[in-house]
Amino acid sequence: MVEEHGRSGRPRSERARAAVLHAVDDLLVEVGYAALTMKGIAERAGVGRQTVYRWWSNKAEILYEASAIDARQELSVPLSGDPARDLTAYLDALVGFLAHSHAGAAYRALIGEAQHDTAVAALLASRDDILGESAARVVEPALGASGSELTVEQATALLVGPPFFHILSGRGAETLDTRQLAKEFTRVLAVR
Repeated sequence: MVEEHGRSGRPRSERARAAVLHAVDDLLVEVGYAALTMKGIAERAGVGRQTVYRWWSNKAEILYEASAIDARQELSVPLSGDPARDLTAYLDALVGFLAHSHAGAAYRALIGEAQHDTAVAALLASRDDILGESAARVVEPALGASGSELTVEQATALLVGPPFFHILSGRGAETLDTRQLAKEFTRVLAVR
């Protein structure tokens, strides 16, 4: 069994950690963010509450960690060298993540909660930008090829923004045309 050190320096079981991260995803889908509790997470994972609190302060931290791990896998698209193809592949992965994935549901729940819970907002602001990091891999080559003066962060916001807004505002993912979004993105980059 792999052992890691948690916040308090005590070793933690990788098996228990994985069980907690799987439990939080499952419970979020079953009961929603508001009904999600540390006690429920611990019970579903088959670990004690003290074990969960040793490593995480609250349910938002657990949910963020679970979401970030899965997002890094789900949003990692192989690069083909063709910026239009890579942008479309990334947008397909992003739409799938936001609209259909348990990790995407966790991410959406955290974004929603951050709108009225300052602690969750601070948590998200203090951690890696999951979408920004993944999008930068496909944005940087397109940005370089375009000669645009936008920063990677600005260009990433232009790419991620439309599908993010579309899905988070309750519209169906099936109406998104990722190929057209990629084409519009490259057209905007080309305008100087």
